[in-house]
Parts: sequence; structure tokens; C-alpha cells
Amino acid sequence: MVNFGGWEMPLEYSGILAEHLAVRTRAGLFDVSHMGEIEIRGTGALDLVQWVSCNDASKLIEGHAHYSGLMTGHGTFVDDLLVHKISPSHYLLCVNAGNQDADFEHIVAHNRFDAKIENAGPRYAQLALQGPRAQEILARLTSAPLAAIRYYHFAFGKVSGADCIIARTGYTGEDGFELYFDPEFAEKLWEDLLAAGKTEGVIPCGLGARNTLRLEAGMCLYGHEIDDTTTPLEAGLGWICKLGKGPFLGSDVIARQKQSGIPRKLVGFEMLDKRIGRDGYSVRVAGRPDGTVTSGCPAPFLKKNIGMAYVPPESTSPGTPVEIDIRGQWAPASIVPLPFYKRPA
Repeated sequence: MVNFGGWEMPLEYSGILAEHLAVRTRAGLFDVSHMGEIEIRGTGALDLVQWVSCNDASKLIEGHAHYSGLMTGHGTFVDDLLVHKISPSHYLLCVNAGNQDADFEHIVAHNRFDAKIENAGPRYAQLALQGPRAQEILARLTSAPLAAIRYYHFAFGKVSGADCIIARTGYTGEDGFELYFDPEFAEKLWEDLLAAGKTEGVIPCGLGARNTLRLEAGMCLYGHEIDDTTTPLEAGLGWICKLGKGPFLGSDVIARQKQSGIPRKLVGFEMLDKRIGRDGYSVRVAGRPDGTVTSGCPAPFLKKNIGMAYVPPESTSPGTPVEIDIRGQWAPASIVPLPFYKRPA
């Protein structure tokens, strides 16, 4: 158990390697109740979401979610988040645990619209069932039409008797579901999901595997790849930045950066020997220190040592040689395309 964003969280149950491989090949169950939930309601709900986030929520239909950034006026990240459209006047935002209160205060500070904002985290527990067998396991506990819920869509239904938002989302690179429900049902749903998936080999998974899975899938983590000094363009997240939707917090800065170019860019790298380039290590490009590792670890499924780092934009082509400073020695690595892993279609 470790402290994570003020929560007592499991780092691992049976081991990071076993948990990682279970999610890639069967299914794993995560308790992600630490994640924050913020609800925005009212006739101005969409206008507020549009102003504080960079993706275009006007394109969402009811029952649809998208990945976005909660922005500062400098075009950088307050947080990354999922935006769920429950109705034209009701949006559910899922935000990072340690940022929930600051995110809420940031949104309130920019609420110049007819919208009501609720810091709703205490009303929700959240479990994530992830992996190729997730749908058949969850189907044993619900009559909801799971096959009809497309990726990044959600539905309402009962799971093992509890009213849930059943979202086909996750941060592992695998298919799966995230369930939002009243905390009083948390232990029951946890136990029932493990029992329902016993024959498929579902196992409980902790923060360690959650991190290695998202890194293999090339997904950013707040506080590592993105923070309040990082723009979406630098982080390779230009696809969530819809400048054409109209002004939003920091859109002018992002537009200028798009015109003039970015000073650094996030890339993936693969170590060329058995050493591991970890978070915070310096990166040397063409013989000079010019970057920093944001995340790095062994990739259990790929059986390689991988990482992500910021480097100058002219040094981002796949195959570009770089070096990582590992305890005073420069270890060879190579730039590779992201994501490192993509699940089979």
C-alpha cells in the first residue's frame, strides 16, 4: 500500500508483472475510486465545458465521452480528464485524484455562465474491469446491452443490483469498462466481479500495473508527461485541441504556438541495452544534454525497456539515436513511434 494523491492505494496485489499480463491477455480489476468526479448542470453547462476545456464538447451526443484537457490561460494543463455528456444540460467530468479540488476551484473561478458545479467525488466509487475478457465477465452481472456500448460511450444499468454508469473507457490500452456507482456497493461489486471472472483468470490489479499498462499504450500521465508547463501540442495531444470551436482558455497561446512551432516534443524511446531510463533522467541528443525522461520502466508484455521523454522537435524521427543518463553513465536508446503497444483489432 502507498499514499497516492492523499489516498491509501494498492501498489500491487500478486505482482506488477502478473497483473500487467492478466490485463493484456485476460482481465484485471482496478479500484479507481480515488478518481475525482465533477458534475456541471444547467443551461450554460456546455458553454462552461467549452470554455475551460480544449476538446469540442458540442460534438458529443448523449451517452458519448471524450478525452480532453482542462486548460489554463497560458494554454497548459490544469489536468487531463474525461467529459461525459449525460444530457444537453448535464456533464460528468472524471478528473485525476490529486487534482480534484483544484480542478473544481478552477472551473468555479471561470464560471461566467448559467451553470451549477458540484464536486461530486464523495458520491462515486469507481471500478475498472480491463482486458479482452472484460465484456463476457461483466455480462454475467448485468442485463445492460454491453455489446452495443461503443468505445468511449456509456450507458446506465444495474450491475449486481447497483445502479451504475457503465462506460467503455479505460487507461490501459485494452478494451474494458469503468463503472461509476454509489460507494455503499463498492465491496459487493468488487467481490462479485472477481467471482464472475474467476474462470477467466481475472485478478485484482494495483497502481504499478496501471502505470506500466498506460505507458506501453503511450498514454500521458499528469505530473509526468503533462502539467501546467505543458501545452497539448508539445505532448502530442494536438488532436484534442479543437481551435475551430471558438475561444477557450489558452486557445490564443496554442494558436500562436501552432503557427510558430513548439520548443520541445514528447517522444517514445526504447533502450538498446538492459538498463532502464527512468523518470527524471537526462536525455542527450547528438552529444548534448537536451531533454528529460518523463516516464520509463520495463514493458512486461513487449519485453523491452521503454520510456517517454521531451526532446527538441528536430530530433523526433523514429530511429534517431539518443542517450539516457543512468547513474552517471550514458546508455544508448532509440526514438520509436508511439504508442509502443496497440491492442489487436
